Amino acid sequence: MKIFKLIALFLIVAGVNAYAIDIWVSPSGNDANKGTKDSPLASIMMAQRKAREMRRLRKEGVENGINIILNDGTYQLNEPILLRPEDSGCEKSPTVFISADGANPVISGGVKVTGWKKLDGELVNLPNEATGNVYVTDIPSIGGRRIEFRQLWVDNYKAVRASSMNDGLLKRILLADHKNEALWIPKPDFGIEQINQLELVIHQWWAIANLRVKNIEVVGDSAKVTFYQPESRIEFEHPWPAPWIDVENNLNGNSAFFFVNSLSLLNTPSEWYADENTGKMYYWPRIGEDLNKADVIVPYLETLVEFNGSFDFPVSNIKFERINFQHTTWMRPSVKGHVPVQAGWSILDAYRLEEWNLDSTSRWENHHWIERQPAAVELSASNNIIFNRCTFKHMAATGLDFITGTHHNEVKGCLFTDIGGTGIQMGFFGNASHESHKPYNPTDEREVCRFETIANNLIVDVTNEDWGCVGISVGYAHDIKIVHNEVGHLNYAGICVGWGWTKEINCSKNNLVHANYIHHFARMMNDIGGVYTLSAQPNSLISENRIESLLVAPYAHLPEHVQYIYLDEGTSYMRVENNWVEKSIFFENPQVGFGNEWINNNSKVDKLIKEKAGLTAAYKDLLDAYKEKGLSGVVVNDKKQPTIKYDENYHFMEEGRGPR
Repeated sequence: MKIFKLIALFLIVAGVNAYAIDIWVSPSGNDANKGTKDSPLASIMMAQRKAREMRRLRKEGVENGINIILNDGTYQLNEPILLRPEDSGCEKSPTVFISADGANPVISGGVKVTGWKKLDGELVNLPNEATGNVYVTDIPSIGGRRIEFRQLWVDNYKAVRASSMNDGLLKRILLADHKNEALWIPKPDFGIEQINQLELVIHQWWAIANLRVKNIEVVGDSAKVTFYQPESRIEFEHPWPAPWIDVENNLNGNSAFFFVNSLSLLNTPSEWYADENTGKMYYWPRIGEDLNKADVIVPYLETLVEFNGSFDFPVSNIKFERINFQHTTWMRPSVKGHVPVQAGWSILDAYRLEEWNLDSTSRWENHHWIERQPAAVELSASNNIIFNRCTFKHMAATGLDFITGTHHNEVKGCLFTDIGGTGIQMGFFGNASHESHKPYNPTDEREVCRFETIANNLIVDVTNEDWGCVGISVGYAHDIKIVHNEVGHLNYAGICVGWGWTKEINCSKNNLVHANYIHHFARMMNDIGGVYTLSAQPNSLISENRIESLLVAPYAHLPEHVQYIYLDEGTSYMRVENNWVEKSIFFENPQVGFGNEWINNNSKVDKLIKEKAGLTAAYKDLLDAYKEKGLSGVVVNDKKQPTIKYDENYHFMEEGRGPR
């Protein structure tokens, strides 16, 4: 009897109710099957419907919970999995999506690309060095339409959209003509006869912008570049962050840029290009790659799973255990460009104010309204949702996003890697109806994300497309616990909490950033912190974190404006205590608010604090991801990462320019 009780207890602790109803799913199953282990269903949607009906009809055994067990294989989605209030479980009877023992199920928004053949003959605009090396196939179609995508993976390796950043060294703009909405640059050294899909990516302080190129006019050794709307108007109207001209030659030069997405740029192995006009896509394989055997995937969906509840009828008591979420795209930059204000938030409209708002609690000089990036998994009006030991990878934008009205959810023991944007995002930041500087304090508390836990997750090699995104990003929210995570190898900040640039009291309070290990950040951007905060957050604490390996961003306008902990505009009532940092480099914006405390933050903090920060012992196995990606001191899986050179004082030197 004791042995039986111990086995039952173990199963419950492991996330599986020993007496729950089991519904089995397999890619080789059939939706007409019974859903048993020997007769599995084929689709997650059908298993979800079966579970919903069991709850509606109160079938025997449902009171003990329902396990939807996924066998090994890839579950290719044609549309996102939609979880409604009717899919909810209860505390004693949750619905658990879980992998079968030893299985590695993948929920994928991708499509396989097959039929590759070596390109025969010449192709107009293909660089000479690519001749004889490039393979071609048809862009996949779904529903009679060619799909649109911005990423490609070959055997789990993220291939590179054809780019001018081959050697990792970027050129600088010459002039930003705001009146005529144009950028002047050095004359391009690639063919510009066909530019209908060409994009320009420009470095702007703490963010990058993706601009669709409308025209390039060469004048001598320079070129005037103009762009499509709406991003052209936004780019040249919004004041921060914007293209920079270093007139006084003391800010590490003008804004850097590179071009992407043209056949004329396909000149090195691992690069690809999809021609929307001809329906053909081209790829130059890496050494040893055999496209007849390789698993080549392009993403089709922007979102894989949506939790869609309402404040009156939330989605609740659902768990995902040991599930892999993979392959999402993000098409906004291809459709209307992407000019972000911060942390990956696209600007819908922004302009400088003729008269600033000046009062005792707020100060700003501009207005902006913003739009959220899509996420692979999105939650609205949901509670008691658990993600345990899941993997989020091969994604274009955000990995996991708690959007509105969520509470008492947990993300624990998950891996977030190879993500173009932010790893985990949570809370309100603004939208088309709420100007971003206005404090957010809704009368209906149910709108606010609250009482959430993010613990023991490994977040590594995210922000790899939108360099201004974040490892963990929390906007307006309260009672958020961010504890014992490891966050590393980022282009911008590690953990950001707060939004709005305001000292006014808002809904944010009681937030905790504790015992996290943050390292190798600020790889490409500046104005940054390992932990970064905004606005008033009464009774909030940053404590016992370990923060190290702050990188020197080669194209940042102010390379030295990077901090281990950064309290930015409006930050108020925040205590920063007992954080181990390798150097005491901190910053409080002059517009910081009231009541902040700094207590014992340096390299002499108790060594046990340093040792205990990051993943606890039970989750150290997540660190195997470093071996898989070849990560050590720098990210090596991205061939576009610049080669950084320094002078004897460890100041960045751009090749050919000397110390800056």
